[in-house]
Amino acid sequence: MGSGAFVLVLALALAVCVTPMERKCLLSGSWRSDTGCRMIVFTLGKDGSFSGSYLPGPAAGNSEILTSPLEGSQQDAELVLQPTFSFTVHWKLQDSETSRTTAFLGQCYVGTNGEETLHALWLLREAADSPAEDWKATRIGTSIFTRIK
Repeated sequence: MGSGAFVLVLALALAVCVTPMERKCLLSGSWRSDTGCRMIVFTLGKDGSFSGSYLPGPAAGNSEILTSPLEGSQQDAELVLQPTFSFTVHWKLQDSETSRTTAFLGQCYVGTNGEETLHALWLLREAADSPAEDWKATRIGTSIFTRIK
């Protein structure tokens, strides 16, 4: 094999090794959780920040919760194919002065089939009437979101 052909084969081999064939995981778009909640993430900012809306599903069992705003950030998907993210939801409640906020922290994964999933841990905090009631004001759980197509 001539030196020109060798250089071409070497360049192609390096291009295959360096160019990731995997799909990047981006949060923007519509998602559904394993409990039926729906989330819409608007376009990501250049700094990874995003906003959107969150609507609880039937598992929440609470018809007083309205579509609520969310704010968050995602790790740079140009640097990491399966980035971490965080966001908060400040719940809007119908006819209620009760304050609730949920913080989500997780990672976006791309499966071998190209499907994206979000795996998140969440903390739901409700306002407590006193320090003595503080122990019951925080709940913890997990959610898995799949993209709505």
